[in-house]
Amino acid sequence: MIPKLTFGRTGHESTRVLFGGAAFSRVTQEEADQTMELLLKYGINHIDTAASYGASEDLIGPWMEKHRQDFFLATKTGERTYEKAKAEIHRSLERLRVDYVDLLQLHALIDPEEWEIAMGPDGALKAAIEAREEGIVRFIGVTGHGVMAPVMHLRSLERFDFDSVLLPYNYMMMKNPEYAANFEKLVSVCQERNVAVQTIKSLARGPYDAYGGERTHAVWYKPLEEQEDIDRAVHWVLGRPGVFLNSAGDIHLLPKILDAANRFDGRRPSDEEMEAMAARLDMRPLFT
Repeated sequence: MIPKLTFGRTGHESTRVLFGGAAFSRVTQEEADQTMELLLKYGINHIDTAASYGASEDLIGPWMEKHRQDFFLATKTGERTYEKAKAEIHRSLERLRVDYVDLLQLHALIDPEEWEIAMGPDGALKAAIEAREEGIVRFIGVTGHGVMAPVMHLRSLERFDFDSVLLPYNYMMMKNPEYAANFEKLVSVCQERNVAVQTIKSLARGPYDAYGGERTHAVWYKPLEEQEDIDRAVHWVLGRPGVFLNSAGDIHLLPKILDAANRFDGRRPSDEEMEAMAARLDMRPLFT
């Protein structure tokens, strides 16, 4: 049984593993259908997609017509201006075949110049707030990649009372003292304000370029592949109370992630176990 946790102030009891809709970027409807069946089998009740994830919203749409009540549905806009973000939000609703989404997130909001535009008087945030007032969006979040994600999320929370944040979290990232300190500061603020914390890149072994060879998975980094290694990575994330794990963007890794989460017994792998795996696999930080 995959444990559940209240998703911040939304009140929704989300499974601690959220389905990362990036996995549907380049798959067929048949593959998407099989994946959605797997989500239902494991009781996953929270989907996190984005307008920029290829065909993802279109592939999820048919399922929302039948199972809207079974999922907390989140999407994202990568647009920075009010007009473009507004148009993209409405397009996402059409593609997802829904009247509203539970969570609308400002996507990858890390660059300072883009941040100023999106958070400005005619920025994407204005469109998100307007959508919330209209009832087509229930909550508003912000996401980001890279080492500056926690810093920029703290800045975002100073400007607006976001309902959720999303950023990288894995063993190798937390070996970076500066990132770890900023991550902990962000989580502390989120706990005080009851802001949901979503984490990504749990399965990252390192940048593909660091290992050579052909790319074997849809994710843009070299992922962990063996079940035992995936177990450690997933259990390490779930071993931290209060955070959610967004599944990797590859439908073939998803069954292993769900299997690992389903067997999580509350024990977090030790630093010694994680260090041994990192050395054996030559694991490297994805962001530096």
